[in-house]
Amino acid sequence: MDAVAQWVRTSWTRQSRGGAEATRRNAVPVSFALPARAAPLTQEIEMVEAEGFEPREGLTRPPYRSDMRLRPVDGRLQVELIAAAWGMPRRHRRPPAVRLVEGEWLRWHINYRFAGMNGGATLYRLDTLNLAHGAVPVDTFLGEPPRFIDERAHIW
Repeated sequence: MDAVAQWVRTSWTRQSRGGAEATRRNAVPVSFALPARAAPLTQEIEMVEAEGFEPREGLTRPPYRSDMRLRPVDGRLQVELIAAAWGMPRRHRRPPAVRLVEGEWLRWHINYRFAGMNGGATLYRLDTLNLAHGAVPVDTFLGEPPRFIDERAHIW
């Protein structure tokens, strides 16, 4: 099962919840060009407040992680995002798994608040999963997704 996953994670504290810092945080991209490598692969990009939201990138193979479930079903790739166990708010109703045909991709947003993290501070995080079934061009995730799931919630 060939899949290309791109995780984009942005994290911040209360300092970036308003004003100029929030504007800066909200301007970070939710997708990047892929490396010129064959599927399967996972590209991880982290942007954190303490580092000025500068992207840090890492690559792993294959794209199977504990925060998503992938499995072949009738020639399609079934994708399910697994919510972080400690992140708030709790999501009791979740979207169903998505099935992608070869060459199709999706973008899945989910956000969290982690209380008491980082020396007692509250940490906020937006996770974006861009995931394609099969090999795709390097600029695939830069366009509008054909499938989009938005699980962002109010995280005060």
